[in-house]
Amino acid sequence: MSQDSSDGQKQNASGQGLASASKAVRVYIADDSFLIREGLRQVLELAPEVQVIGLFSDEPSLLAGVDALAPDVVITDVRMPPTQTDEGMRIAERLRHSHPALGVVVLSQHGSAHYAAQLLQSGAAGRGYLLKDRIHDLDHLVSTITAVARGECRIDARLIDELVAKRRQRSPLEELTPRQRDILGDIAAGKSNLAMAQSRGLTQRAVEKHVSEIFGRLGLTSDETASRRVQATLLYLAQRDT
Repeated sequence: MSQDSSDGQKQNASGQGLASASKAVRVYIADDSFLIREGLRQVLELAPEVQVIGLFSDEPSLLAGVDALAPDVVITDVRMPPTQTDEGMRIAERLRHSHPALGVVVLSQHGSAHYAAQLLQSGAAGRGYLLKDRIHDLDHLVSTITAVARGECRIDARLIDELVAKRRQRSPLEELTPRQRDILGDIAAGKSNLAMAQSRGLTQRAVEKHVSEIFGRLGLTSDETASRRVQATLLYLAQRDT
């Protein structure tokens, strides 16, 4: 049973009215626009794979709702009250720590690779970034939600285009060896160098060398290692979705 929190109310923690046997992905929607909230709810009502269980109009009520009854996925606008800046990014980061299994799909009115990179800064697993003009495409919207619920990452292709616009004629991933492509996939999955070394039977120094060579072959020259990992992840996702 979904409940709009625009009046400050929270989703009932008991979950009364929910079908306990339902396998649908349980979703909270957070947007300060009533039209967006209702539009998303009505669109998703057409998809049996998804069940909207709460509607929220600001960050505090959403976080209170998550603490009361955690859904599988939160869909949130990138900008919401109280500051109308980057609440969606801060929500995603906070939930990464407080509810690590919960997926987050951030909606934005305008494309920004900067925001996409910020969203993935702490890991790509269970995160999605979607432009608002795509929310009426039911198949695409449901695919994004269910993928994020499974722990996958979905970034709107038009955002990735910002990073690959200068590399359109030839994919930079073609410069990588098969082993480096595998390691790039691990980077995109959010694995640390130590985790990659353990899973692939390599030394950590060997992994570090591969990662450094990957950054070099992809033309990622930033001194910020974390930033380069995010950029490499976006390039990997762009290639996978083409």
